[in-house]
Amino acid sequence: MAKLKTDDTEVEVQDGGKIIEACETLGVPFGCEQGTCGTCQIEIAEGEDNLTELSDAEEDMGMDKKNRLACQCRIKEGTVKIIYWSFLRKKRKKVK
Repeated sequence: MAKLKTDDTEVEVQDGGKIIEACETLGVPFGCEQGTCGTCQIEIAEGEDNLTELSDAEEDMGMDKKNRLACQCRIKEGTVKIIYWSFLRKKRKKVK
């Protein structure tokens, strides 16, 4: 089993599986789920080589190996650590 994680939470994902459900569990917001709106953009902090290659939709939106659309990614194996804006916003609120 592969793992998708943030700083404080980890979710298992089937090797070769889509990461969309795990990202939803981690609180990543989604819009169209087709790779056209960009709502689910995530930053890959670690493990970018454990994800599949960029999809055509990601390339069309100017993504790279460190900035991906969660609705388009599959995790091949291993662990991938992500960062996304709503996660950071929640962390800042806890600090204040």
